[in-house]
Amino acid sequence: MSLVRRAVPEDAREVLRLRQVMIDAVSGGDAGTWHEESLSGLRARLADPDGTFAAFVVDHPERPGALAALAAGTAEYRIGRESNPRGVVGFVCSVATDPGTRRRGYSRRCVDELLAWFRGRGARQIQLTASAEARPMYEALGFRPKPDPLMELRL
Repeated sequence: MSLVRRAVPEDAREVLRLRQVMIDAVSGGDAGTWHEESLSGLRARLADPDGTFAAFVVDHPERPGALAALAAGTAEYRIGRESNPRGVVGFVCSVATDPGTRRRGYSRRCVDELLAWFRGRGARQIQLTASAEARPMYEALGFRPKPDPLMELRL
């Protein structure tokens, strides 16, 4: 039996807890009220096995009902081009490990499952934003830095 499993709607609160762990590590965020506001949308996406969002998790070995690690991402269609004719692009949006379970390979296993899910969806390119601490793991998986003219508008 695999250590990693696909997250289900009942995991939503724990997925949000681990996402907060990642946010705190990268930018020091504030949980505020966004967890409650995000919960129903996350549950709906976790309930849709054919949707464009997937999360892979490892259960916490010492705390029943808690998660030890998470890797989540989306597969999006963008107009194709030479290097990606089908236009499917994966984006890793959240990878986190509970602080008490780090250095056990859990996140790496979750990311491996997420990458397999992307391949199954036909993605030919995967993007992510890496923290300095996580960068060696992503480089070992073959990710490379890319100069990006990304701009953002917040509504």
